[in-house]
Amino acid sequence: MKQIAERYINPQTDFGFKRLFGTEFNKELLISFLNALLTGEQVIKDVTYLNSEQLGERMNSRRAIFDVYCENERGDKFIVEMQNVYQEFFKDRTVYYSTFPIREQAKCGDDWDFHLNAVYTVGLLNFVFDEDKSSPDCYHHEVKLMDVERKTVFYDKLAFIYIEIPKFNKSEAELVTMFDKWMFVLKNLSRLMERPAALQERVFTRLFEQAEIAKFSPQELKLYEDNVKAYRDIMNAIATARKDSREEGRAEGRDEGLAEGRAEGLAEGMEKGRQDAMVETVRNLRSYGMSDAQIAAALKMDAQAVGKIT
Repeated sequence: MKQIAERYINPQTDFGFKRLFGTEFNKELLISFLNALLTGEQVIKDVTYLNSEQLGERMNSRRAIFDVYCENERGDKFIVEMQNVYQEFFKDRTVYYSTFPIREQAKCGDDWDFHLNAVYTVGLLNFVFDEDKSSPDCYHHEVKLMDVERKTVFYDKLAFIYIEIPKFNKSEAELVTMFDKWMFVLKNLSRLMERPAALQERVFTRLFEQAEIAKFSPQELKLYEDNVKAYRDIMNAIATARKDSREEGRAEGRDEGLAEGRAEGLAEGMEKGRQDAMVETVRNLRSYGMSDAQIAAALKMDAQAVGKIT
């Protein structure tokens, strides 16, 4: 495999994200990030990592798997997930995930008073919500149950935080808050060749030490290389499919001015080529573990049409 040219890992890969935020050894990075994310709402002093694979009540229940699942010293739960590929029902999925740390707090017996610790579900998104594309400056969404009439928070122990990483465009000179600095790291770490002067806090000293690829063991390097290849293949496949879709639309517009016979033959040839490319893209995405539902959402295709591709 070609040697990776970057100096620091990409935190948007599964390996990179879990190395920085998903280990006991680096939990101070997660604590700093969560405190920055919550913008002063609470100060987390410590976290305990929990089993990231939670099972439902029945053996055949669907499993929920999180990138990072932890609790703070008060027992509040945090689910943190990096999501690189658009998924049509992503919000539904995060709501579904939040039910696991809620239900596991239930106590047997009649004396339980239903007291719950808070649950925070954090989605770090490498895409932009369709409904937010016209709001380039709005990339931090904190959602809670609210009283619609009064416009006030009705229940503050259940929060969904969504961060649209592509919208963050601040330069190093514009970094002011810790949230700004963590967003800069999430988006740009793998493109940096040295530690920026703006990131002088002690926690970033540890981050850059842990993120330097040259310090990896041979086993770690192999795992990371495989992870980066899978990540890039998926991103390239999705980008190619979307490009093909755009080009198809432009071609259809040009075809309208052609003679009927010539246009029909040209359109048929283009359609055949587009379909072949789409089939290959679907097969590639399947080989990297994506489900047909995820592929359909990412490529804006009908789920049944994806299912028919073998």
